[in-house]
Amino acid sequence: MAISVSAVVLLAITVFLLVRKGGLKAGHAAVSVLLGFYLASSSVAPSINQLTAKAASLISGIKF
Repeated sequence: MAISVSAVVLLAITVFLLVRKGGLKAGHAAVSVLLGFYLASSSVAPSINQLTAKAASLISGIKF
């Protein structure tokens, strides 16, 4: 649960910064949000969830 919440916060901050500074229009951001909702309810969602979980475990396993 903590990984998904922190990923949502990170993505929300990224979209906010892109709207403010990167020239992303609010309409584009809204379409991206809708795409996320539709992807979450599609048959691809478990694969995306597994991919992000594996990426998060890979990143957390890196020793600096």
